[in-house]
Amino acid sequence: MLFRSSWVVVNFFATWCPPCVKEHPELIEFETRHARAGDRRVVSVVFGGPDEAAAARAFFARNGGEWPVVVDPTGSMAVDYAVAKVPESILVHPSGFVYGKIRGGVTADALDAIIDEAEGRVASMQGSTGR
Repeated sequence: MLFRSSWVVVNFFATWCPPCVKEHPELIEFETRHARAGDRRVVSVVFGGPDEAAAARAFFARNGGEWPVVVDPTGSMAVDYAVAKVPESILVHPSGFVYGKIRGGVTADALDAIIDEAEGRVASMQGSTGR
């Protein structure tokens, strides 16, 4: 499985969404911070059909971002993750379980803080069970 040992931020966005455009540099910063360790990754999911796929390619070429981008032409992935509107980000634990959802734009610092807190909770739970 791709990114099996990493936290994954699944970011639902659209190129026409101003908060999505605003958060994009933060996602680049987050991905850059963790590129060497590979412990935290980004995957973007783009709403729309062929026109939006082309717009997303142009957006990434112009604004950067070296992570996988998935086009969701029918919106089925958004339905699967109960995404109401963009931007929304889903945090996926390295085990594959969905840890949580962030509605609205994100920052690199906030993503790191949420994941650091989650890792602390998991470590304390494992310590209390003797694992």
